[in-house]
Amino acid sequence: MRIISGKYKSKRISAPKNLPVRPTTDMAKESLFNILNNLYYFDSISVLDLFSGTGNISYEFASRGTETIYAVDAHYACIKFINKISDELDLNITTFKSDVFKFLEKTALKTDVIFADPPYDFDEKQFLSIANSTFERGLLNEEGVLIIEHSKHTTLANHPKFSYEKRYGGNVFSFFEM
Repeated sequence: MRIISGKYKSKRISAPKNLPVRPTTDMAKESLFNILNNLYYFDSISVLDLFSGTGNISYEFASRGTETIYAVDAHYACIKFINKISDELDLNITTFKSDVFKFLEKTALKTDVIFADPPYDFDEKQFLSIANSTFERGLLNEEGVLIIEHSKHTTLANHPKFSYEKRYGGNVFSFFEM
């Protein structure tokens, strides 16, 4: 994986082969960050990265100046890898080893951006549960956005907080707003 922009632009990071992940492609990530760049100043927002896997999205935010980043993943090896890269690059990423659904039930964190990249084989109910928990628990700051990455075979447009979606090949980013 590669960091696309910011302080660590073009930095390549090699994740261990044994991590149970499907990193967001560089093309899709670049498109996503072009959208976010028009919405936010990265150095003045906070981010919650759910199902963070390799930390790909967290590193991109950190490279662009975001100082408050929380990464949540259930797999110890993923959290260990994120902590390793965060230490090596002196990034301010706070990690939580937790089942994302349990984390959302208990957390009091409020952020400007919540990015979720759950397994593509989730059913629609599991995807929508992320959105439901986010809005029922008030986990977004005012003007905040929830972005859920999923395959083109899933649609989340029926959720009342759904705003729009962007498609990049087989990847879709669904945006949800207050």
